[in-house]
This record gives sequence, structure tokens and C-alpha cells, in this order.
Amino acid sequence: MSPTATRTKDAAAAANVGTVDLKLEAITIPVSDPDRAKEFYTRLGWRLDADFRQGDAIAIQFTSPGSGCSIHFGKNLTTAAPGSVQGLWLVASDIEAARADLLARGVEVSEVFHWAGWNRIAPGARVSGPAPGRQSYASFVTFSDPDGNGWVVQEITTRLPGRVAGDTTYASVADLVQALKRASEAHGEHEKRNGGVRDENWPEWYAAYMVAESAGTALPT
Repeated sequence: MSPTATRTKDAAAAANVGTVDLKLEAITIPVSDPDRAKEFYTRLGWRLDADFRQGDAIAIQFTSPGSGCSIHFGKNLTTAAPGSVQGLWLVASDIEAARADLLARGVEVSEVFHWAGWNRIAPGARVSGPAPGRQSYASFVTFSDPDGNGWVVQEITTRLPGRVAGDTTYASVADLVQALKRASEAHGEHEKRNGGVRDENWPEWYAAYMVAESAGTALPT
């Protein structure tokens, strides 16, 4: 396919984005013991949305804090082998805080790491420690549920352009707190560059910084 044809195809696809809302609502994960899985996800602090039991069928649904998508599991929901789902991604604004919370809840969690490149299954693909410069999207931890279904937690502080549409919102108090901390640190540098003079318009600066960070546009300096 020629570059011109590729661009034409991409443009046609872009024109159709957003014509119909198809929101990811729930993901089924296969477990061998629904009650053991329920105890695990309860211990994580996730919200229990439903626990339906009828005859030999069980359907249990949980939602992680700040998420718009849920997981459900149970009995007679899927033919997939327990533990066969891998690469379930969660997002946190502070990877170190997310890891500390998991450890406090008794979860076996990896050290913080980053990947050496896009090949994430090669030997040596994982590099110990957060990404250089704590680059957004680039630091991770992993953990598994009792059946071995695998979760990845990714640190995101600044979204890529166009990734988030609409108003600037924060999914939880914790996310808002972290956003305010990042704005405060950046504003401190802003004041230093301006001779250390107190910026009386700091609320406007904070607001502009937080909106730009959420939208993935250029940050104020």
C-alpha cells in the first residue's frame, strides 16, 4: 500500500471516530474459585457491584477505583482456562504510591520497572526502576490474582494529545491531589524563572497547567 493510500485510509477512519459511543463496560476474567477471587478483589479495595447466584451460575462484578470499566467473573460465564487472561492494564498517577498500596493489602507485586523497547517479551526487556525522567506512560508494576490472571499498572501523568476528549475531569480525590502536586511543583519552577517573585495569579496558572496536562497539549512554563 502506498503512503498516499495509507493517509487516505487513515483520514477516512478518523472521520468516523466518535459517530457512535461504544464504551468498554466490563471484561470477563476466568477464575477457578469465585469466592476466593471475590475475597482477593475485595482486599484490593475495589467496589463490589454485583454478586448474582442462581442455580449453578455465579456472576460477580468489581470496579477498580476511578475506573469506568469493570471486571466480572464467576461460574459458567466463560470457557477460558482460569488464569489465562494476561495484560490487563490499570492506570495510576503515582506508580510508587500504587505499589505501596498493593503491598499494604498483602498483594505480591513486582518492583517498579520500565521496558527497554517495544519488544516486551524478549529476555532483558524489563529494566529495573522507573523510566528515566519519570516519563509519562513508561513506568510499571505487575501483579496477579490467585488464579494467575495478570495485571499491569502503568503510570500516566500527562496524556498524549487527543487521548482525552471533553472536559478535564479526575476520577478520584487521589488523582486530583496528584495533579495539584504536579502543578505546584511546576509552578514553583515558573516562579524561580521569574526572579522568585510570588505569582498572584497562581490559580489561573494551576488551572491552565492541569487542563493542558489532561488534554496532552503544551504545558505552560
